Amino acid sequence: MKIRRALATAVALAVTTPAALLAVSPAYADTKPVTQTQEKKSKPTIKELETAVAEAKEAYEKAAKAKADALVELRKTLDELGSTHPLAVTAAAAKQAAKDADAAKTAADQAVTDAKAKLADLPEDATPEQKTAAETAVTEAEATAASAATAKAAADAKATEAVTAVNDARVAAVRAYSVLDKAADDALAAKIAAEAALAQAVKEAEEEEEEEGDVCEPENDLTAEVTGLPNKLVAGTTTDFALRVTNGSDRNMDEIIAYTGVFATDKTGIKETGKFFRLQWSTKSSPKWQSTGEDDYIDGLGPLKPGSHTDVKLRLTLDKATPAGNGVAFVAADFYNKDGSCGGMTDLNMYEFDVKAAGSKPGKTEDAKPSKAPKPGTGNTVTTPLGSSSGTPAQTGTGGSLAATGSSSATGSIALAGGAAVLLGAAAVFVVRRRKAGSAA
Repeated sequence: MKIRRALATAVALAVTTPAALLAVSPAYADTKPVTQTQEKKSKPTIKELETAVAEAKEAYEKAAKAKADALVELRKTLDELGSTHPLAVTAAAAKQAAKDADAAKTAADQAVTDAKAKLADLPEDATPEQKTAAETAVTEAEATAASAATAKAAADAKATEAVTAVNDARVAAVRAYSVLDKAADDALAAKIAAEAALAQAVKEAEEEEEEEGDVCEPENDLTAEVTGLPNKLVAGTTTDFALRVTNGSDRNMDEIIAYTGVFATDKTGIKETGKFFRLQWSTKSSPKWQSTGEDDYIDGLGPLKPGSHTDVKLRLTLDKATPAGNGVAFVAADFYNKDGSCGGMTDLNMYEFDVKAAGSKPGKTEDAKPSKAPKPGTGNTVTTPLGSSSGTPAQTGTGGSLAATGSSSATGSIALAGGAAVLLGAAAVFVVRRRKAGSAA
């Protein structure tokens, strides 16, 4: 999650250069141009696009159903036009009549041929009566053939007309289906376009959200507190303590994340945490000890109902080479909602402790007490100068009159570590990215 890296980077910046962190706080101001706002107003809203998608989807579903129904009807019509449809019956009868007329014409033509052959075969001594009869037979056969030819032409015309009617009916049925087919295609294209427009709008909104972020005030009803961390630790030892995150509000918090950061210090300043300290965590749902990641976040603490809490076991191991000096632990908690609404981060609690050299005795110890960064406008943090025990306030380079930490063993290096609290506690707001369900895990 980007919020992790943002916070971890901010803590690292504060630890090394506390003055720089206050200089960047104005960057959180809204500097969106008026023209951009006007341009956005001219665009359809995501809600409007969602409505358009729903309407396009409904239209497509209706068009697709009409297409499916039309396809069934088309197949039925084509099947009937090949057999039982009135046009098909008429065409079949017409074709049969044409076939019969053709046979009749063929027979009439043969009769003419036969009559002419008989006339030609009359003997030379045939009587006038015989010649007249033969000639009459030819004339009658030719008349019959002519009549058969006329009948055949008429039958052929009717058959052609009937077949054309069947073919026209087929074409009309296919065209009727193609109209609905195209309507379905057009509806699908409109649906795809609407979905693409919505997806683009959502993407642009998310990108704008990524660029601008959402401003959330520290969540006072969500608390993160450490218990059992001694105010004195010895190099080369391991200490178990706990972090409790509590939802003191009257609403559900969908997903809880905890932040822990532990820094070693000596007279030369901040030391690399990973070089001397090893911080591990475990929970009821994840009982196996796990090292905190590079951004010091502990994920997956689950949701919290109003008034409920969740506990995280912590284990801090100090390397034997850890120099005597001081240490500081920062803890905070954050939550986000799965519906994408803004969550909120707790104030950052800082716990200071002394680090004793390896082999030494810690002496009487107490639980380290938290100190919260001042709210905006209440001043910055100051500590005793490096190596001093007088308690005289010293300037950190950020300007202003500052209050002492009150730690008897505090050094100038604690001022550096305290910068993280200045960043996350005294900055005007926490910049928290809006995270949608499932996409920010």
